[in-house]
Amino acid sequence: MSKWINMLLDLIRQAVAARSERDPIAGKTTRRSAPPTRPVERGVRVEYTPEIDGEADPGEVVWAWVPFEEDPNRGKDRPVVVIGRTNTPQGARLAGVALTSKNKGRDDHVPVGTGDWDPKHRDSWAKVDRLLLLDDDDVRREGAVLARNRFDDVVGNAARYHDLVRA
Repeated sequence: MSKWINMLLDLIRQAVAARSERDPIAGKTTRRSAPPTRPVERGVRVEYTPEIDGEADPGEVVWAWVPFEEDPNRGKDRPVVVIGRTNTPQGARLAGVALTSKNKGRDDHVPVGTGDWDPKHRDSWAKVDRLLLLDDDDVRREGAVLARNRFDDVVGNAARYHDLVRA
């Protein structure tokens, strides 16, 4: 009897864990063999050149798959503020910082307000301690243009953690 109870409890725990990984906007956690989004080493050219034209540009909030810090092969679609470009051996790539709707009161979380990147228009914070490298093909959609003053706040705070060069 206790064997069945333990099996049932294990199933319940698994269901609760799976449910906690779901986000109604970003979707379900997924696993990838090689994450398309990677940390940026250094040398990001910062620019503010948003243009709503279907292509991701610095100054825009876009949606892309962002790996979890604790396991880079797992992640979710998240809004990302594109802050610039960097050159890699594979060519030019976009650099950005992920947004979160959870205010953890951390120094590395910079408030950016609300915008069309979030269908619920929740307040968002840029996680400036982690700079991401994005391929154009990995960007799912444009969300909105981030106001210049908010963009400058994000870049100024990201510069405390990363090697950024103003274009």
